[in-house]
Amino acid sequence: MKPPSSEVLKMFLDMQGESLDLHAMFESSGNVPAARAQVVDGVEDLVHEGFLPSAGGDFYV
Repeated sequence: MKPPSSEVLKMFLDMQGESLDLHAMFESSGNVPAARAQVVDGVEDLVHEGFLPSAGGDFYV
């Protein structure tokens, strides 16, 4: 698993919700464009690998 993917998975677990909004992940990564790009890369990787299914829109479960 790539480092951005493991960080996204850690954020998801830390927030302890049943679903996670992409915008909440952006906020937790700070207001740095490079960090937000890593969030997107991590989410895309996790979705592609089947670890983070999309729940529609910007939500993931």
